[in-house]
Amino acid sequence: IGNKPLVWIPDPDEVWRSAEIIKDYKEGDKSLQLKLEDETLYEYPIDLQGNELPFLRNPDILVGQNDLTALSYLHEPAVLHNLKVRFLESNHIYTYCGIVLVAINPYEQLPIYEQDVIYAYSGQNMGDMDPHIFAVAEEAYKQMARDEKNQSIIVSGESGAGKTVSAKYAMRFFATVGGSASETNIEAKVLASSPIMEAIGNAKTTRNDNSSRFGKYIQIGFDKRYHIIGANMRTYLLEKSRVVFQAEDERNYHIFYQLCASSSLPEFKDLGLTCAEDFFYTSQGGDTSIDGVDDADDFEKTRHAFTLLGVKESHQMTIFRIIAAILHLGNLEIQGERDGEACSVSSEDEHLSNFCSLLGVEHSQMQHWLCHRKLVTTAETYVKSMSLHQVVNARNALAKHIYAQLFNWIVQHINKALHTTVKQHSFIGVLDIYGFETFEVNSFEQFCINYANEKLQQQFNSHVFKLEQEEYMKEGIPWTLIDFYDNQPCIDLIEAKLGILDLLDEECKVPKGTDQNWAQKLYDRHATSQHFQKPRMSNTSFIILHFADKVEYQSEGFLEKNRDTVYEEQINILKASKYQMVADLFQEEKEAVPATAVRKGTPRISVRSARPAFKAANKEHRKTVGHQFRNSLHLLMETLNATTPHYVRCIKPNDEKLPFKFDPKRAVQQLRACGVLETIRISAAGFPSRWSYPDFFNRYRVLMNKRDLCKNDKRQICQTLLEDLIKDPDKFQFGRTKIFFRAGQVAYLEKLRADKFRAATIMIQKTVRGWLQRAKYQRLRRATLTLQCYARRHLARRLFEHLRRTRAAIILQKQYRMLRMRQAFLRVRNATLTIQAFARGMFVRRIYHQMLVEHKATILQKYARGWLCHWRRLRARRQLQALRIEARSAQHLKKLNIGMENKVVQLQRKVDEQNKENKLLNEQLSMLTSAHSSEVEKLKKELQQYQQTQQGDGNQLLSLQEEMERLRMELERAHGEREVMEDSHSKERDLLRKRISDLEEENTLLKQEKEELNSRILCQSEGRKNSEENIQMKKELEEERSRYQNLVKEYASLEQRYDNLRDEMTIIKQTPGHRRNPSNQSSLESDSNNPSICTSEIGDTEDVIQQVEEIGMEKAAMDMTLFLKLQKRVRELELERRKLQAQLEKKEQEIKKSQVIETKTEVSSEHEDFAYNSLKRQELESENKKLKNELNELRKAIADHAMQNNSSNDVQDSYNLLLNQLKSANEELEVRKEEVLILRSQIMKAAQQKETGENMENVSPNASWPNSDRHVDQEDAIEAYQGMCETNRLELFQLDRAVFSGNPQRACAWAVCLQSSSNIKRKSLLVNKVLSESHILL
Repeated sequence: IGNKPLVWIPDPDEVWRSAEIIKDYKEGDKSLQLKLEDETLYEYPIDLQGNELPFLRNPDILVGQNDLTALSYLHEPAVLHNLKVRFLESNHIYTYCGIVLVAINPYEQLPIYEQDVIYAYSGQNMGDMDPHIFAVAEEAYKQMARDEKNQSIIVSGESGAGKTVSAKYAMRFFATVGGSASETNIEAKVLASSPIMEAIGNAKTTRNDNSSRFGKYIQIGFDKRYHIIGANMRTYLLEKSRVVFQAEDERNYHIFYQLCASSSLPEFKDLGLTCAEDFFYTSQGGDTSIDGVDDADDFEKTRHAFTLLGVKESHQMTIFRIIAAILHLGNLEIQGERDGEACSVSSEDEHLSNFCSLLGVEHSQMQHWLCHRKLVTTAETYVKSMSLHQVVNARNALAKHIYAQLFNWIVQHINKALHTTVKQHSFIGVLDIYGFETFEVNSFEQFCINYANEKLQQQFNSHVFKLEQEEYMKEGIPWTLIDFYDNQPCIDLIEAKLGILDLLDEECKVPKGTDQNWAQKLYDRHATSQHFQKPRMSNTSFIILHFADKVEYQSEGFLEKNRDTVYEEQINILKASKYQMVADLFQEEKEAVPATAVRKGTPRISVRSARPAFKAANKEHRKTVGHQFRNSLHLLMETLNATTPHYVRCIKPNDEKLPFKFDPKRAVQQLRACGVLETIRISAAGFPSRWSYPDFFNRYRVLMNKRDLCKNDKRQICQTLLEDLIKDPDKFQFGRTKIFFRAGQVAYLEKLRADKFRAATIMIQKTVRGWLQRAKYQRLRRATLTLQCYARRHLARRLFEHLRRTRAAIILQKQYRMLRMRQAFLRVRNATLTIQAFARGMFVRRIYHQMLVEHKATILQKYARGWLCHWRRLRARRQLQALRIEARSAQHLKKLNIGMENKVVQLQRKVDEQNKENKLLNEQLSMLTSAHSSEVEKLKKELQQYQQTQQGDGNQLLSLQEEMERLRMELERAHGEREVMEDSHSKERDLLRKRISDLEEENTLLKQEKEELNSRILCQSEGRKNSEENIQMKKELEEERSRYQNLVKEYASLEQRYDNLRDEMTIIKQTPGHRRNPSNQSSLESDSNNPSICTSEIGDTEDVIQQVEEIGMEKAAMDMTLFLKLQKRVRELELERRKLQAQLEKKEQEIKKSQVIETKTEVSSEHEDFAYNSLKRQELESENKKLKNELNELRKAIADHAMQNNSSNDVQDSYNLLLNQLKSANEELEVRKEEVLILRSQIMKAAQQKETGENMENVSPNASWPNSDRHVDQEDAIEAYQGMCETNRLELFQLDRAVFSGNPQRACAWAVCLQSSSNIKRKSLLVNKVLSESHILL
C-alpha cells in the first residue's frame, strides 16, 4: 500500500470508524499504524494466523450512491456509511441494495408523496430515478403487465421502522396509476380501508406511536387492462391481550381513545363514556395521549371511511356500542367472598348496567355467569363459584373475545365492500406484518410475531440466495457457493414435530397442564438444540436464537393465551342479544371452503380471514391460537412463493423517535438481521442480468454482421458477438439456455444498440432530408424567377404611369392654387380696407366726444374748486386766530421740554466723545508722521555717513538697500490697505444705492396702496346710508381736528422756544468762555417719569435752523442751563394741563351718554369699524412719531457736520437753501391746517343739524325743520376731502422728484411738510429715501 488509503476499524460506539494508514504495511507486520479523524494515532493489531486486514474505504466520489451494489468495496462499514451520508446530509430516506429497497424512517412528514411525484415515477424504469417506494410499486405493476404474473411487495422491519406507512403509499400508487375504469371508485375504497384498520388494529408502543398489532396481506385485483377491480384483506394474529393490558407508556387500540375523545357528541350520549383516564382498559399505560395526534379528528376520518366503504349508520353505531361496552366491562367492581374462593358483582353496578344495555343482554344472567361456571360430567351438571382471580381472567377473556369477533366482522365487511364480480386477471399483494420484537418481558404474542418473521426471512433467503445459486448450478455456470445464514433449524425448532408449538398444544390438552410443566418439557426435549437455551437464573423462561437476535420468553401465560378460553355460558348470553349484529358476531361458523385455482394450473389461494372458529359444544375453541396462526402462516408463504416478490426493508434509525438522527448501532443490527448485507455479497459476486439466447439474438441482432446472421446456430452467433463487444470474459457467462451478465453489462449493450440505431437513423434522415430540400429548392427557384419576371414588368409599367400622372397633377395644382390664392387675397384686401375705414372713423369720433366731455368737466371743476378754495380760506382764517390763542398754552410748552434734558446730555456726551476721539487720532497721526520723518532723516544721515566712511564696503551697501526695499514694501502695503478701504467704501456706496432702489419700489407699492384705499373710501361712502356717512365723517373730522390742534400747540410752543433760544445764543456770543451753572440748579431736578423723547419735532427743526443762521456755520455749543431754568415752569404747566384734561374728559363722557341712545341700532357695524380705525390711527401716530425723531436726528447731524466744516462756502449756501425751503414748507403746512379746520367745522355743523332733526322727529313726527338734511353741504365736504387727497398726492409726487433728482435739501423740505399727512407708511418710505440720499450726497 503506497498511497496511504483510508480504512475502517471497529469501534464500540460508532460500530465502524474511519482511519488513515500513515505507514506502509509489509507482510509479517503485527500491527498497522493508523491516524484517526481526530488526529490521534492508533495501532491496529493484525491476526497473523487469519491475516485479516481492515476494510478499505471507498473514495469520496462514490460515497452517496443510490445503489449500494455500485460501490467499489462492498462490505458492512461501506454500506453503513453510505446510508448515513444519504440520510443525514442529503435527507434521502430510500436506497437500493440490488433488488431490495432500504427505507429509513425519518420520523417527519416529507413532501415526496404528492400526486405529481406519483405521475413522475409512473412509466419509469427502476434505476432511472432516485430510489423510492413508488419506484418499487411501479416495477411490480410493470412486471405484472409485462410478464402476466402476480406480484407481491413484502414490507418488513422492526416495530416503528415505517412498514405501515410504506405499505400505505404503495397502495396509494396502485390506486392512482391503476384507477378503475368504471365509476365504482374502487381505488378510493382501497385507500379508505387504511384509516379503519389503523384505528382498530394499531396502538402506541414504546418503540412506535402507530404500531400495527396485527399482520395483513392486501391483494389488489386487476383486470386484463390492468385497472383495479377489487381488493381483499387477510389478517394475522391480532394482539388481543392489548385490549385488557398495556405496559407502561403504551396505549390500547386507537379506536378506544378516539371514541372517548368524541363522547361529547349528541349521538354518543347514551354510551355513558367519559375521558379515557376513567377506564381501566385505557389507563394502565399512564399517558393516554400522543404528541401531535388529535383523536377526535382521527375519529371523524374513521367514520368517513366507514361511510365510504358502505357500512350503514346503524352498524356504525352498533360497533361503537360494542367498543363502549368493552370499556364498561373493564370497570366492573368484583367483590371477593369467603377468602377469595367466591366473588360477586353488585346488581347496582353502573358499569354492569351500561354493559348489558349497550349489548342488549339480560342483566341478571350476565351478573350471575360472570362469577360462576358450569361443570358438565357424564352424570350431571354442576354450577361452581369462581375465585376472584378466575373471575378477572374470565372477564378479560370475554373482553378480548368480543373485540376479536368485532375485528373479524369489520374485516369481512371491508372485503365485501372491496369485492367485485368481474373476473380477476392478476393481483398485486402488499404484505404489512409486524416486525421482529424483543422487550424486557416477552410473552406468547412476541413468540408468534418472531416466528412469522423467521418464516419471512426464510422466504427472503430462498428467493435471494438459494434460488440464485440453484439457477447458476442448473445453467452450468462456474460458481463458488456463498455461505449464508439459513434459519431453517430455528423454524424446525418452533413448528416441527414435537417442536415448541406441538408441545404447547399438547400441554393445553392436559386437564391440569401448567406453564411450568410445559417449560420443563422444553428443557428436556430441546436442550441440545443450537437455537434453544435455558436461562441460568430461571426455570420458567427459555431463550431462542432468532436470525435477528437472541430473545428470552417468559412461559407464564402461554397456555392461557394459546387456549384463548371463553366460557360457553357467557357466549350464549351474547348470542341471545336483542341486537341482531351482536348476536351474529358469536354465531357458529363453518370452515371456509378453499377456492379454485388462480390461473394457468397454479393453485388459487383461499382468501379468508384467519380468525379462529368457535365451537359451540365445548367450553374452549376447537383449535388453539398457535395452531391457527401456523396454518395461516403456511397459507401466506404459499401465496408469496406463487408470486414475484419485491422487498422493502424498513430501518429504524433511533429509539427516541427523533427526526433525522442516525444511531449506527441500531442501524447495523437491523441491516444484519434483514439480510441486506447478504444481498450485497451475492449481488457483487453474481450475475444479476440474464437473457435467453433467442431473446438476446432478437434484441441485439442489429449489432451483428451479415456474415454471422447467415449461420443457423444462434448460440454461436451470440458468443461471437459478446466476445467481440466485451473484451473481459469475466463480465459474462454462457449457460445452457441463458446468458448471464455482470452488473452494468446489459446497460453497455443497450448503449451500443442505441448508438447503432442512432447512427442509422441519422444517415436515413440525412439522405431523405437532403433530397427533400433539393427538390423544394428547385421548385422554389423556378417559381421565384417566374414571379420576379412578371412582377418587375408590372412594376415598371406602373412606375411610368405614376410619373406621367404626377407631372400632369403638379401642373394642374400650380394653376389652380395660383387662382385660388389671388381671389382670397383680393377678398381679404377689400375687407381690410373697409374695416379700417369704419374703425378709424369710429375711433376719431370717440376721441372727439371724450375730449369734449373732459373739456366741459375741466371747466366745471375749475369754477367749483375755485369757489371751494375761496370758501375754505375764509373759514380757515376766521378760526386760525382762535386756534392760535388755544395753542399758546403752558401744556404745549411742557410737552416741548419733556425729556429735553436727557437728550441734550446724551448729545453733549456724544459730541465730547467724538471730539476726544478725533483729537486722539490727530495726535497719533502727527506722532507717526514725525516718527517716520525722523526715521527717514536718520537713515539718510546713516547712509551718507556710510557712503563717506566705507565706500568700498559692498556688504554694508547691500544691507542698506535691503532696508530701503523693506521700507518700500511697507509703503506699498500701506497703499494696498488704502485701496482696500476705497473698495470697501465703494461697496458700501453700492449697497446704499441698492437700498434706494428697493425703497423706490416700496414707494410705488405704497402709491398703489394709497390709491386702492382712496377708491375703497369712495365706494364705502357712496354705498352707505346718509346716517353712516355723517357719523364716519364726524369721526374723521374729530381726529383731524385733534391732530391739527396738537400741531398748532407744538408750533406755538416752538416759536416761543425759538425766541428764548435766540436770546440765549445772543448772550453766549457776548460772553465767551465757559460759564458755570447756578449751584441751585441741577440735572437731578428733572422729572424722571417724563419721557426722554421730544414730541415737538417741528420746533426742534426751527431751533436748529435759527442756530445755523445766527452762528453762520461756526461751531455752535449748546448750554444746558437754558433747559434747567425752564424745569419749574414746565411742572406748573403740567399741573394746569392735567386739570384741563380732567374737565375735558368729563365733558366728553356727557356727550357720549347723549349719543348712546341714538346709535343703538348701528352699534354692531359701527363698533367694528370704529375699533379698527382707532387701532389703525394709533399705529400710524406711533410710526409718525418715530419718523419725526429720525428726521430730527438727521437735522442735528447735518448741523454738526456744517459746524465742523464751516470753511466750505458751497455747503453753506446749500444748507441756507435747505433752511429756506423748510421755512416755506412750514408756512404751507399752516395753510393746509387752516383748510382742514374749515372743513371740519362745516362737517360738524351738518352733523349737529341732522342729530337735532332726528331728535325732533322722535318728539313730533309731523313737525318739519328747515335745513335738517343738507345734502349739498355733505357732498361739498366729500369733494373737499378728495381735493385735499389730491393735494397730498401732488406733494408726494414733488417729493419723489426731489429724491430722484438728487436734491436732498428740497427732499428734506418736502418731508417736513408731509409730517401732518395721515399716510404714515408712505411718509416713512419717503423719509428713509431722503435720509439715505442725503448721506450719499454729503
